Amino acid sequence: MDIYRIAFIGHREIYGQYRLEDRIEQIIREKLRENEYVELYVGRNGDFDISVASAAKRAQEALGHHNSSLILLQPYPMKGDPDYARFYDEIAYPVDPKTHPKAAITKRNQWMIDHADLLIAYVEDGRKGGALTTLQYAKKKNVEIINFADNP
Repeated sequence: MDIYRIAFIGHREIYGQYRLEDRIEQIIREKLRENEYVELYVGRNGDFDISVASAAKRAQEALGHHNSSLILLQPYPMKGDPDYARFYDEIAYPVDPKTHPKAAITKRNQWMIDHADLLIAYVEDGRKGGALTTLQYAKKKNVEIINFADNP
């Protein structure tokens, strides 16, 4: 089976998220129509991740669940993970459990990029942090990038 993988990364706090959700949903629908199977990699670290998950679920509801999986990628097991199993199609922990918690999110983000065909991001110029570091890593890896902060 040919699997197309989309990673999502963005700031904890974003503005205009409802309009952004609609744009993300449109892209997800397009990729679901174009590809045999689509894996959607998302974290749960803030506004952007929650918006992505919502947009992905709407796209799945509209087009069916037969060719996609919304995968919550956690850096390590967390207290609320069992509750998330009702919303996400899968919960995965791609980071070595021996990784220090402070480094685990960075390692998880690198794993997402290493396995992605496309990165959909919301990373603003001048804002430092993990989202920017991940975007820069994706550029080095020549992953296709759509950054909504560039075209709000």
